[in-house]
Formats: sequence, C-alpha cells, structure tokens
Amino acid sequence: MCELLTSRANVWGEIRLLASPRSAGRLVRCRGEELPVHQVSPEAFDEVDVVMVDVPDDVSRQWTPVATGRGATVVDNSGAFRMDPGVPLVVPEINAEQVRRRPRRIVSNANCTVLAMIVAIAPLHREYGLRELVLASYQSVSGAGRFGVDLLHSQLTRAASDRTLGSRPGDVRQAVGDDLGPFPAPLALNVVPFTGELADAGWSTEELKLRDESRKILGLPDLKVSSTCVRVPVVTGHSVAVHAVFGSEVTADGAREVLRNAPGVIVVDDPANAEFPMPIDAVGTEPSWVGRIRRSMDDPRAIDFFVTGDNLRKGSALNTIQIAELIARDLAKQR
Repeated sequence: MCELLTSRANVWGEIRLLASPRSAGRLVRCRGEELPVHQVSPEAFDEVDVVMVDVPDDVSRQWTPVATGRGATVVDNSGAFRMDPGVPLVVPEINAEQVRRRPRRIVSNANCTVLAMIVAIAPLHREYGLRELVLASYQSVSGAGRFGVDLLHSQLTRAASDRTLGSRPGDVRQAVGDDLGPFPAPLALNVVPFTGELADAGWSTEELKLRDESRKILGLPDLKVSSTCVRVPVVTGHSVAVHAVFGSEVTADGAREVLRNAPGVIVVDDPANAEFPMPIDAVGTEPSWVGRIRRSMDDPRAIDFFVTGDNLRKGSALNTIQIAELIARDLAKQR
C-alpha cells in the first residue's frame, strides 16, 4: 500500500499509519518520508477524511464503526461489510459511481480472486449480456499472507533434495512434514482443491465469495455462478479459468476487441507463439492479463478464457487506493 501511495498521484495531505501495539513505533517509508506507525485508537482517527483498512474481518468490525463515528469514510479491504446492502462494493473500472452512495461512510473492496477476473467479465457483460459463469480459480499462497509464502518456500526447499518425490503415495507429505500452516495439505509439488472455510453443502467460503460478490458488483442478483477454488504453488498471482455464457452470440474476435478496449485489462493471446497470461508475468503489474480466448465448441453464446492478476495489487492494495482516491476527489468537490 505504501509503495502504491508513493508511485501514484498525490491527492493526500497527511498520511497516518496505524497498527496494533505490536507494530507501533516502527518507521515505514512512504512518499519519501519515514513515517512512524501509531497504535490504533479512537483518537487516531480524529481529523482523518479517508481510512484504508487492511485487517482481518473481526478487527474491521471492531474499528471501522469507530473511524466512521469520528467522521472518516472507510475503504474496507476485509470481507466484513461486502455483502451489507447499505455498503457499496466497488471496482472503479466497473461501478465507480457507487462511491457517492455511502450512507454508512463505508465502501468495501472485493475479494482478491473476484478482482482478478471481474474487470474482464464486466465489459463483456455490457456488450453481450452475461447469463452464467463457471469458474475454476488457481490461487497463490500470498493470498494467505506472508506466512503462506514462507511456508511454500520452506516446503520447496525440503522437496528439492529428493527428485523421486511425487512418484509414491504420501511421499510429499512425509518430506514436507506436518507444518501446513493455513493450508489443509502440502503445496509443494501439489495443488489443493480447497480454499477458505467449509460452508454449506460442501462449498467453500471462497467459492461463495466468487458467486455473491460477482452478483453484487455487476448488479445481477440472479446470475448463475458455479466455481471451484484451488490453491496452487505460486507465490503471487491469482488466476481464473472462465466459462461465460451470454444472452447473445459472441465470437472470440469480438471478445478480444471488447477486452482490448477495457480499462484495467491487457490481452495476451497468441498461443501459437506461447503467449498467454501467466502469474509469473502478471506479478508486480496492475492490470488483469487475459488470454486463451475462444468460443465454446457447443454454444455460440459462450466463450472461455484465462485471466490472471497480482492479488496483492489490483486484488488488494491497488483497488483499495483507487476507491480512496475517488472518495478524496469527491470530498474535495464538496468543500
């Protein structure tokens, strides 16, 4: 977040960094200054216009009402308020106008996997009228935080010493040990077809987020969405394989043209020359990368494509900052 605040246009005055008592007193570089981290408290929100919150859901539920009660507008990167009907869920490339509708002084940021794909889905929906989504996500370990990244590297180091691993049942589990951290199974030399927490009827919370948040962002409360969320041994970059069904006929060339002109999207689609979107190329960049665009063999109203994006940038900090910038400009106009 501080890196992006430094590199983007300055619409801010004072930038105040808040965290738990454990981090208070640290110095963090932002916009050419070494800024001190202050302990979060009710008084810390005094005279603050916009608060960007990047904390677990329960912490946001505790402190967001405190910040709004002190007069601030909160951009919340947690899932605490996303499905609240009184809180807009905003992706600036899609529904920026909803930033002005914030009766509770809260605007929510979407889930990181949703953000990777929704900037590509929305322009296609505007052109062809979306009816259904079938999704398979390939989510990186950084979605589980820094500990997830450290754990993957640790597992890979252990696995690298034995080139026979992966050829016998249980050998990878034995090699990496019992320390699985936030994951239900080893990530090294493996993929895990489950992310999030177990919800009703065997669905995971991540899969439900893809459904519920896509519906809210696109304004399609009855959109059919089915998804399978998979954790993969990638450090940063969430990817989604998309099967999208529309109300009118769509061609691959037509979809490419729509996506080439869509904000926040870059088309990388030349498989004959091994050019397709991959997280190793998208990491550290702001757009969602889209490719493998092809019309369904069985339905002229459907296309399939693959999309990937940096889950720590557009999937988290960047979208939060984009929303906050819209609010800052809106507040400036009101003064």
